[in-house]
Amino acid sequence: MSLVTAILAETETVNARELPIEPFFYGLIAFSIFIVLAFVAASYRDVANRHRAKAEAYAARHGGDAHAGH
Repeated sequence: MSLVTAILAETETVNARELPIEPFFYGLIAFSIFIVLAFVAASYRDVANRHRAKAEAYAARHGGDAHAGH
């Protein structure tokens, strides 16, 4: 048993794969990506109302109810 403890005491755990940047920056990069995606998603907000005249003309031509066939 003393041989095993001596070997374990002499061996040092070495992390073979070190991160190229600090872990904090991985979170910062992920957060930045989510913010950019949120702005992209928000840019599509209210797109249907940008062309209200076209929507009203389409509704008038097709019976007035946009969800009639569904």
